[in-house]
Amino acid sequence: MPYDRTVRLDADFGTAVAAVRNALADQGFGILTEIDVKATLKAKLGHGMEDYLILGACNPPLAHQALEADRSIGLLLPCNVVVRRDGDTTLVQALDPGTMVTLTGLDTLKPVADEATARLDAALSALAAT
Repeated sequence: MPYDRTVRLDADFGTAVAAVRNALADQGFGILTEIDVKATLKAKLGHGMEDYLILGACNPPLAHQALEADRSIGLLLPCNVVVRRDGDTTLVQALDPGTMVTLTGLDTLKPVADEATARLDAALSALAAT
């Protein structure tokens, strides 16, 4: 089962990151966490790699609904969005929110996952249109 939703952009990394932040904000997501994997691996291991950023995106009303349905769902929050270089393009990947329902087996999470999916898909579609 695929667990990601991905778009490929013909944009440099910095431009793509800015566009992702804007597209997520337009859909009600804020960025709670940011992990610069490239910088971390370089600093901790001396390992060089392509630009790779993990953004922890959160839509507070949806997070609240999910937590009301299952307090343990915090293990799967926030929604991770990866922005990474892949050759001459930049990939933007979001974890499929439907994974929450699949992993927990809780049908009460389905409306939340469906809304989060619609919002993430709208953000990814907006990126692909640019």
